[in-house]
Amino acid sequence: MSPIAVSLKAALRSPLLPYWLVVALLPLGRSSELGTFLCLVGVVLLFARHPGALREHAGARLLLWLLGAYVAAALLSAVDSLAPGKSWSTVAALLRYVPLGLYACFAIRREDKLGALYLAVAAVVALWTLDAWVQALTGWSLGGRAAPERLSGIFGAANLKLGPTLSVLSPFALWAARRRWGLWGWLLAFVLLLGPVLLSGSRASWVCYALVALGYAWHIAGSPRRFFAMAGLGALLLALAGGIAWKTSGRFQARMEHTLQAAQGSSQSLDAALSGRLDIWRASVRMFRAHPVNGVGVRAFRNAYPAYAPADDHFVVSEEACGVGEGACHAHQWVLEVLTETGVLGLLCWLAAIALALSAWRRVGAEARTRAFPATLALAVMLFPLNTHLAFYSAWWGLLFAWLLGLWCAALYVVPARSGAST
Repeated sequence: MSPIAVSLKAALRSPLLPYWLVVALLPLGRSSELGTFLCLVGVVLLFARHPGALREHAGARLLLWLLGAYVAAALLSAVDSLAPGKSWSTVAALLRYVPLGLYACFAIRREDKLGALYLAVAAVVALWTLDAWVQALTGWSLGGRAAPERLSGIFGAANLKLGPTLSVLSPFALWAARRRWGLWGWLLAFVLLLGPVLLSGSRASWVCYALVALGYAWHIAGSPRRFFAMAGLGALLLALAGGIAWKTSGRFQARMEHTLQAAQGSSQSLDAALSGRLDIWRASVRMFRAHPVNGVGVRAFRNAYPAYAPADDHFVVSEEACGVGEGACHAHQWVLEVLTETGVLGLLCWLAAIALALSAWRRVGAEARTRAFPATLALAVMLFPLNTHLAFYSAWWGLLFAWLLGLWCAALYVVPARSGAST
């Protein structure tokens, strides 16, 4: 049995299983909450047996501060929310991320456990990638028939999250490939992931995956000269893959032609290329100016949108977003999401958390940063501000964000193996 199979089997038979289930069940919607519930049970049992366990784990304490800022921003916004019921229920739901993250910190105490979880996540990403390639070639996957314009994979045509999820979780698959097969294995895995990411039609995913490539190139290179050489090779691979996709995939060609409308230079063409994002962002700015202190309330964006958008706004008069008369569901950019829904107070909470996270990352040392690299890169590309984003306070994307945050806090403080392979 291969080392990867042994590690995967160990992960699935260990306390890592509940945490792994959260990611493994993501395509099945709320089923992923089964893992969240099991983590809650595990944390309750842990503190019943060891009430002082929190004092022994720096990563768990860091997690509480980071999640505290995330929840505090939502809590402050709910006080005078335009949709109080939705905001307060969101705040209550966010509390489930605390035991989820704590479980990661206490279940992943050793370096071998961390490596096993990385491999288990990589196996999930590999399955989704294989399924996406089958759909690209046959039109069908475990999620059913492909969407008309995009590859949807195991997530299904009604849930176009394949691209964002693959790109954000790709660092774990690339880590596993490099660990097992070296640089050539990493390159092969990069190309195999690149196809579904491109064909998913999600331009935000394209940006994320390009950032993953740059992050890994810097991590592997060791010198500026090698970094630029690897970046050039990556750019060549991307151009080659894009050219092949352009000639062979009607979905990709249609998406690129839609994107290239931005080159016409007019505001209308740029908005069309961005699928109406400019209209959403303009309304978001007006919304923030009207509610600068603590925003319109977490998850109240859709309720507030019609009051700050033109009467003939595309998202108000069509059913494309949240329904006729409601408008866009969220700001499609995390900084604007935080500003519009939680205001300046919320953004200050987020910035304080980011500063604390960066400080902790610098203090742990180079070896710990290397061990945590896949989780660090995943979080970095997820939060990269010069991109469009899913809603960070939504039930689905918020869960993946909190899951990565818990894993990152655990990874920074695992007990290193006496002797082991470098990550």
